[in-house]
Amino acid sequence: MNENLFTPFMTPTLLALPAVVPIILFPTLLFPTSKHLINNRLITIQQNLIQLTLKQMMTIHNTKGQTWSLMLMSLIIFIATTNLLGLLPHSFTPTAQLSMNLAMAIPLWAGTVITGLRFKTKNSLAHFLPQGTPTFLIPMLVIIETISLFIQPVALAVRLTANITAGHLLMHLIGSAVLALLTINFFATSLTFVLLLLLTILEIAVALIQAYVFTLLVSLYLHDNT
Repeated sequence: MNENLFTPFMTPTLLALPAVVPIILFPTLLFPTSKHLINNRLITIQQNLIQLTLKQMMTIHNTKGQTWSLMLMSLIIFIATTNLLGLLPHSFTPTAQLSMNLAMAIPLWAGTVITGLRFKTKNSLAHFLPQGTPTFLIPMLVIIETISLFIQPVALAVRLTANITAGHLLMHLIGSAVLALLTINFFATSLTFVLLLLLTILEIAVALIQAYVFTLLVSLYLHDNT
């Protein structure tokens, strides 16, 4: 186990160089592509899951919004695989870094806002001032709506970072407790180990759910602007 509780969140280095780029690119190797006429079971399951997720996510979008389908599917696959690989022992999770998540959230959010200002200018600007607002509240509501708009990418990044980081810290603490109790009380060790297994299952679910939530919120931002 690591001596420092936050050691797993430190950026790894290889030959004194940051190894973040190879780690980020590694998940792309886990999705094989078939050049055969008939696919095997693994690729068939992979394609069916992608089609199911894509169909569910693109239902609410018009033709212009559906042009983002490749971007959104790539995003959810990347986040999900990165989160799952981060659950492996002695691994690094890029999505536990706030800077990484902001680098994903801000360009996607900005793209949706720019799309709305370009193609639905009146509707996009109308969000800053709800209909029927009293005159004396107009300046305050415009400021509040502007702040809420700019908080959206920060909320996306912080939500993903907090969930992944909290889960990893909790697994680290319970794993340390299992090792500490191993030579003291076998019954307590067994109970703690069962708790660790249940937490691991929960974290696998959280890794997938957070990828879906992140992509779904970007999709909803896009829907509001197309």
